Amino acid sequence: MHLESIKLTQFKNYEIGQLQFSPTVNCIVGLNGMGKTNLLDAIYYLCMCKSNFGIADRLIVQDTTEFFRIEGQFLKEKKPFKVVAKVQPRKKKEIELNGVVHPKLAEHIGLFPVVMITPFDIELAMDGSEVRRKFLDNSLAQIDRVYLNALLQYNRLLRQRNAALKSFSRGNVDHALLDTLDEQMLTPATTIIEKRITFCTDFLPIFQDYYKTISNEQEVVDCQYRSQLLSQDLKELLYQNREKDIYLQRSTVGIHKDDLVFLIKEKPLKKFASQGQLKSFILALKLAQYHLVKVRKGNLPILLLDDIFDKLDNNRVQQLLSLLFERNFGQIFFTDTHEKRLLELLQPFGLDPKRFIVKDGVVV
Repeated sequence: MHLESIKLTQFKNYEIGQLQFSPTVNCIVGLNGMGKTNLLDAIYYLCMCKSNFGIADRLIVQDTTEFFRIEGQFLKEKKPFKVVAKVQPRKKKEIELNGVVHPKLAEHIGLFPVVMITPFDIELAMDGSEVRRKFLDNSLAQIDRVYLNALLQYNRLLRQRNAALKSFSRGNVDHALLDTLDEQMLTPATTIIEKRITFCTDFLPIFQDYYKTISNEQEVVDCQYRSQLLSQDLKELLYQNREKDIYLQRSTVGIHKDDLVFLIKEKPLKKFASQGQLKSFILALKLAQYHLVKVRKGNLPILLLDDIFDKLDNNRVQQLLSLLFERNFGQIFFTDTHEKRLLELLQPFGLDPKRFIVKDGVVV
């Protein structure tokens, strides 16, 4: 599977643009702030119906306009697919597949798998649990429609429960409503935790293998799944914490509190990893994500690598590139600020990438 072409209209700093891509390696070069990352984010949007960076649609559209549009031509299993995203902020976005609008955006997720690696992925190690749950959800949503539907159902019920808790601030607590919502949350929560456990079990040895290859080091790394539901029933947890939830006006327990614990030499990654170990750890996480999505979907996801060479020493760069081109990672997009450096890094692998130069939202 690969993306053959893309058309952008009023997307971030691109007033209009049209590009034809190589099915193998594409290099996008330009100074910082010119639009390299925006182009990769447009590709991500076509696949996932949203920005990789969690940017609201109203902030993506250009200031003087009222909509943006992205059109992509994919080739998957030798069949052409046209995907169009039509977005007007504060209105329902439309994602078309071959001219037909998806009734639900969830129907599109996973059809064109994608993995994006950026310098901001360091947040996986340094920030709170929400970032790591997003990593889990992003992986599972692309490979398991049942998981995605359960997650959407749980999040909808969670919003309703939190809204109810806020409405009780005047002292009139509707326990019957909470009983109903709590009961409805049990089924999707059970599905979610079971699939997260399975994913993490499969993910760990793949991640450890990638880390060892990238770092060329022998220290033991670990990625452990933590959930309140591993030791206690959700219904019981919700009941035990109800008075606390009413007081705080939010749901304090549930699968929305799950986390991944990252360890190196059996110690917390955040506190004990060197800069090199930390970078290797994050790269291994994302490449293992790619590997599992590839295996489960039976297609090679698109791999978007945004400005990663400035953050890695030469040894890790060579290890990474060897991995990418020896293990067949399909269509790859690189961005970098230095065209000469990028071409020199790729030259030993006998590649002739398609090159694009970006300046102020215009691509040559």
